[in-house]
Amino acid sequence: MASRLETLTTVVQAALGELCVSATTALGELTVVVKAEHLLSVAGKLRDSPELKFEQLIDLCGMDYSAYGDGSWDGQRYAVVYHLLSISYNCRLRLRVFAAENDFPVVDSVIDIWPSANWYEREAFDLYGIMFNGHPDLRRLLTDYGFIGHPFRKDFPLSGNVEMRYDPDKQRVIYQPVTIEPREITPRIIREENYGDSEGFRKG
Repeated sequence: MASRLETLTTVVQAALGELCVSATTALGELTVVVKAEHLLSVAGKLRDSPELKFEQLIDLCGMDYSAYGDGSWDGQRYAVVYHLLSISYNCRLRLRVFAAENDFPVVDSVIDIWPSANWYEREAFDLYGIMFNGHPDLRRLLTDYGFIGHPFRKDFPLSGNVEMRYDPDKQRVIYQPVTIEPREITPRIIREENYGDSEGFRKG
């Protein structure tokens, strides 16, 4: 007898047909990849197909794959990942679409399909520089309006490009070049076999 995940995979592939580039399962979830030009068509099918009914977008995030696999990644650099929930069938789906261009990443906005995408898309624009065609108010959400660059891109400097300070002579906040010396930070490694294990975390 097929598991729920296997059944979901079969139903999704049947509903999307050739629009589905790939469908993979890992850690109990299904991830479907589609091309950017098919995003709105696929999103509509996922929401409206009676056998799917992914009525709710619960999260959306940008991704920068430029350093993925220690630099061995040879696909498109930027992707948008959509986490969908079918309330009717109590199941989840991860949808991934890669922007066609690396220099100017653009994908269509899904606000008309899932209105909750509004601020999520603004966040992905702010942090990754991904443009969302058709978004009614695409502007920065988390950084300042004068912020330079997109801080979640892999090539963004850890110290940033500029810093703010209050200038007592001008009596206002000003921007100036970063005065922090760049340095290499080596993070603590948490091995997967010890993930979630407080004892393993303390041992490093």
